Amino acid sequence: MNRSVLFCDVKIVYWGTNFQKKPPIIMRTIKGPSIFLAQFADDVAPFNNFENICQWVGSLGYKGVQVPTWDERFIDLEKAATSKDYCQELKGIAQKYGVEIAELSSHLQGQLVAVHPTYSDLFDGFAPTQLRNNPIERQKWAIQQVKWVAQACQNFGLDRAVTFSGALMWQTVYPWPQRPKGLVTTGFNELAKIWKPILDHYDEYGIDLCYELHPGEDLHDGITFERFLTASNNHQRIHMLYDPSHYILQCLDYLDHIDIYHEKIKMFHVKDAEFNPNGRSGVYGGYQDWADRPGRFRSLGDGQVDFKAIFSKLSQYGFDGWATLEWECCIKDAKQGAIEGAKFIQDHIITVTEKAFDDFAGVEADEMLNRKILGL
Repeated sequence: MNRSVLFCDVKIVYWGTNFQKKPPIIMRTIKGPSIFLAQFADDVAPFNNFENICQWVGSLGYKGVQVPTWDERFIDLEKAATSKDYCQELKGIAQKYGVEIAELSSHLQGQLVAVHPTYSDLFDGFAPTQLRNNPIERQKWAIQQVKWVAQACQNFGLDRAVTFSGALMWQTVYPWPQRPKGLVTTGFNELAKIWKPILDHYDEYGIDLCYELHPGEDLHDGITFERFLTASNNHQRIHMLYDPSHYILQCLDYLDHIDIYHEKIKMFHVKDAEFNPNGRSGVYGGYQDWADRPGRFRSLGDGQVDFKAIFSKLSQYGFDGWATLEWECCIKDAKQGAIEGAKFIQDHIITVTEKAFDDFAGVEADEMLNRKILGL
């Protein structure tokens, strides 16, 4: 993975001892606010079908929705993958309420692409009832689901989707007992082998696949993302969903993370968190419920994430995606979180400038003058 330094008009990218010039970064205004529908799905209106929830989020000021493709109350994934007419119908429903279908999510299906037997029973609930207690058929189903998301994205006119990587190694995240030599390399090679046909399918449809770096997944921080990228021969469709809340809980520098990986960040979950360690509990949380853990997710503005700095960095680096609320709070009600979240995101979106603040003092290009100033 490269490191980069941003100068006023040229980015110098460093690989070992080689320097390469790249085109200047074009700053962009982030799209939004958008909202991830997964945490709001319910059998009670207005959360019980796609039209009702679009009407509700539109009334709150959201302009986009990230759709959980496993939830049949909102979308028939197979139909979306095979019918442009159906996708146009869903787009029309959303547009009626001033909302776009911004992104598609396959988090739960992606989780089932790679499951260690230790966690098989716990993750069985992500699969259809008839596939439970059948890991082989469950994996086949999950792979097909994630592939259908690529086709659905094309039918919706989208160019990226988000998922989880699943995990073969999470049970070894803490190195006790000591991991055998070569275990991690083998693990990432096997994970890449599972995902390569899926990534090739995404490439065929022109869709980038963004992995959310998340505890419980083999891809949970920058190092593991790099390991997967290397094992996948730097597959061009591998990208990243940036969610600072998970980095707060890992005590990872979430601003430096943007500086390092901005070229790979294609999605953004706007989610707050806080980490308040004490003399009894820290990162691992003591098996406590969310409200009692030192690290816990909060509604926007109630946690410790510096969103002003995040929006500034992403805008400066030309992030061209959506700012999508993912509401997860152990204290505040979901409806209140959604209401406050739309305004919070809107207030943080920066309309990027199209001119320099000191243009009024500039002069026309003059090579003779430049040489004179340089004493030449």
